[in-house]
Amino acid sequence: QAQLVESGGGLVQPGGSLRLSCASSGIMFSGYLMGWHRQAPGKQRELVARISSGGYTTYADSVKGRFTISRDNAKKTVYLQMNNLEPEDTAVYYCNAPRPGYDFWGQGTQVTVSS
Repeated sequence: QAQLVESGGGLVQPGGSLRLSCASSGIMFSGYLMGWHRQAPGKQRELVARISSGGYTTYADSVKGRFTISRDNAKKTVYLQMNNLEPEDTAVYYCNAPRPGYDFWGQGTQVTVSS
């Protein structure tokens, strides 16, 4: 069964760090793009970061310099290291695997940044 399973979310104080993980199964992984998106309450889902099969990365302007996306093809896992977190980063974070003919999404993991 094809699925993406996120983990690593939680409550953190401003300035803190979290590392999100997304484990893939039943989905072609090593040769394909992977991404992280987020959706805050009352807002549309937005792209946070993407990583190509060759390791090329792109980021939303709002997270550049603070977030780092990476992947481990052997483990079929993609990561999002989030540093210097801000209250505005509070959202549900979703792993995404765009594939020919279909977009796979995880169930999401909640990240709350609050003092």
